[in-house]
Amino acid sequence: SVCPTATGDFTWNSLSGGTVGLKPVPLQSLSELERVRLQDVAFKRLLRCHDLGCHITIPKYGHKHKKTLRRKLDSLSKEKSKDKDTTPQAFGIPLSHVISNDRMHKLRHDHPREEHSDPTELMLSFLHLTSSYKRANKELSSSNSSLSSTSETLNESPLPSTPDIAPRTRRRGGVSVDCITDLDDNQSRLLEALQLSLPEEAAGNTKKHHDEKLSLNPIYRQVPKIVDQCCQHLEKYALQTIGIFRVGSSKKRVRQLREEFDQGWEVYMDEEHSVHDVAALFKEFLRDMPESLLTKELYTAFINTMLLNVLEQDSAIQLLVFMLPPCNSDTLQRLLSLLSTVSAHAEDSLDSEGHKVTGNKMTSLNLATVFGPNLLHKQKNSDKEFAVESFARAEESAAIIGVVQKMIDTYDTLFMVPPDLQNELLMSLQETDPDVVDYLLRRKASQCYHCVQLTLSVDFSVLY
Repeated sequence: SVCPTATGDFTWNSLSGGTVGLKPVPLQSLSELERVRLQDVAFKRLLRCHDLGCHITIPKYGHKHKKTLRRKLDSLSKEKSKDKDTTPQAFGIPLSHVISNDRMHKLRHDHPREEHSDPTELMLSFLHLTSSYKRANKELSSSNSSLSSTSETLNESPLPSTPDIAPRTRRRGGVSVDCITDLDDNQSRLLEALQLSLPEEAAGNTKKHHDEKLSLNPIYRQVPKIVDQCCQHLEKYALQTIGIFRVGSSKKRVRQLREEFDQGWEVYMDEEHSVHDVAALFKEFLRDMPESLLTKELYTAFINTMLLNVLEQDSAIQLLVFMLPPCNSDTLQRLLSLLSTVSAHAEDSLDSEGHKVTGNKMTSLNLATVFGPNLLHKQKNSDKEFAVESFARAEESAAIIGVVQKMIDTYDTLFMVPPDLQNELLMSLQETDPDVVDYLLRRKASQCYHCVQLTLSVDFSVLY
């Protein structure tokens, strides 16, 4: 079969009669339902268009003994009467558990007085009423264009194939995206805490009968706090540091930082913290994860992309990234954002006054050499097995570095979902949920409308 390219014109008609032309969109802008379906679409495209010579499966990210957000909230008061939990909060535990721990810490910190009530239900009700009031006022002065209207929430939309099958407190993104845009800063911060549902609460696979439990709104960014803090610190203080990620650090200070994160403390890092200590801490976090960020299921597939011709490598790597669980792909995106920024400052340059600015010397190849083994690895084998397979491992090591370097170099487009994949995704949904497709199309049209309005306002401001 023929593999489509992203250069085609993909236009859809909504039930209201409008047309929507698909454009590249960021992965994180997709709804939870779309991201799960995208995993399946990317998997099928990969098998159809690229021969990687290995067995490929979509990574699993569900857990048998999961806790819902409500059950965790109910357990907060019980935790206070127990001795302090010594279980690590960040290092050496699954990525989804780290994110879950971050959320529970945030809930304890932000809502200490609401532990005996049901804060999730109360706040969602408050936000829903407030946003509905604001939308009602907006609708009085807005146009009647059905295509650009964003006033309907998920529960208000006519979606017979996806009724309100899950209560708001169990649905990620339970308040519609349209409501979120109407919230002020304080409400957004409260909503942020409530929309943090556990990664394992998503479907453990991509079977279509699980789709009904998924939200039509984007998932909150699944990035551990320690990753985000380290990235922010290094972006602020380390871009001109020669050999960042390669220069040694203070083991004592790194161990102290590690213990603070592992105990769930509120850690603040400023200019007094050595960038080399923070860099070492960051590498330790990635290295100590029980499973590599790029997952064991896709290990061989990522390696074998280096056997393809250059034109195919980028496409195959992107499809594999789209197959990752949301917490893995979101964390990978945050990491690659940092690494691409660091590599952009590798060479010497001149500032606005013509003075020389020393580069950090960390090219994408150097960074891939440092981070590759931490991002993509198998489970550790014995020393004997390592010796027998040393030659094969050397070849794999070179391939790992090549894959990560490709990711750094193509970061700007790696997480942009091309129109042709969106088209396949919508066609997949059209077979089972045509009303859902129409809802998504109207939202895409609304987003495009607002982008055009913003562009026009900027252009007019330039004239004056």
